[in-house]
Amino acid sequence: MLYRLKLLLSGQNTKKERVRAKLEIDISIVFVMLGLLIFGWVMVTSASMVVALDDYNNPYFYSIRQGFFAVIAIFLFLLALLVPTKNYEKNYNAFFFIMLIVLVAVLVPGVGKSVNGARRWIPLIIINIQVAELAKLLAIIFFSGYIAENLPKMTNFKEGILTPITLLGCIAVLLLMQPDFGSTVVISICVMGMLFVSGNKVRWYGLLIGAMLIMATMLVIISPYRMHRITGFLHPWENANGSGYQLVQALIGFGRGGWFGDGLGNGVQKQFFLPEAHTDFITSVIAEEIGVIGLMILLMVYLFIVFRAVNIAKMAFELKRYYQAFLSYGISFWIGFQVFVNIGVNTGLLPTKGLTLPLISYGGSSLLIMCFTLGILVRVDFENKLLADTINPKYIYKKVRK
Repeated sequence: MLYRLKLLLSGQNTKKERVRAKLEIDISIVFVMLGLLIFGWVMVTSASMVVALDDYNNPYFYSIRQGFFAVIAIFLFLLALLVPTKNYEKNYNAFFFIMLIVLVAVLVPGVGKSVNGARRWIPLIIINIQVAELAKLLAIIFFSGYIAENLPKMTNFKEGILTPITLLGCIAVLLLMQPDFGSTVVISICVMGMLFVSGNKVRWYGLLIGAMLIMATMLVIISPYRMHRITGFLHPWENANGSGYQLVQALIGFGRGGWFGDGLGNGVQKQFFLPEAHTDFITSVIAEEIGVIGLMILLMVYLFIVFRAVNIAKMAFELKRYYQAFLSYGISFWIGFQVFVNIGVNTGLLPTKGLTLPLISYGGSSLLIMCFTLGILVRVDFENKLLADTINPKYIYKKVRK
């Protein structure tokens, strides 16, 4: 699609090049992304109409904004397709400093915007940028470069564990100062996953996981609101009108929907019963309106993206494009883990975290960054196929379609 447009603009629009372009652009990811954007817009509209009417006297307030963000997100996806991944690879250190700058900037009074005691947003003209969403992408870009550059040394303790964990610690401290515990966990899991596939020694992970669990426990103990969430998670029905209220209402949504749902738009929990129904807890609204079967189909769509990202990473490894391989692995960990956490929170399997359902929950920052990220993933696949076709024209047909 985009490659054909580039060929047309350059005048190289031969039949051979058009056929080659169709092969090299992964249309499946494009269609899945567009499908999730449309489905997300429909569900945000359904989940937010009552709240939007009460807050802004316009039932379509959140729907209009989500649609606008979706259009911009598509343009960002196309923009990411145009940028060669070698640009990220050459400048990966710069992305780390950019990440530190934005994470520090959001903490500065007058720069960052505080909502309910959390300072996580930098207001721009038409959108409040949630810097944690940007930090997830920047962290993956940076650590992919670090691991690829130090790949022969990743079995050493210094290069394989000490240095990356120290750098990760700097990011975590700044995120926790917002505070944003959920994004800290997501970035930590992504980095640990990337370190694991780099060939790190397995025995180090026992110590690392133990240390992280101790730190997480301490953060919960010293923070009343986190302890409040844990209490509500462990015993939601004992305090159904207090700390367990949100989870109880989410579970009621699952119960009402059953296997096949009450029908699109017919949900009851979104009518002031379930807080954040159009953002973090939109999964419960989905389950209530299209049922567990519909939710399972949605989960399979996400699994397709994750497995596709893993396959792209494997192909990059075969082509010795190590930076692109770790970039793709990082994206797969990010999407897979965030979906797992969101569904886990909505079903009571995990404590409440402020994490969106990718491409579906309301939120401009999440939508824009995720579409740009998928553009990078498709670009990696595009470059893989170009290189594979150069090395061996039959390689694409034998390897990519497996």
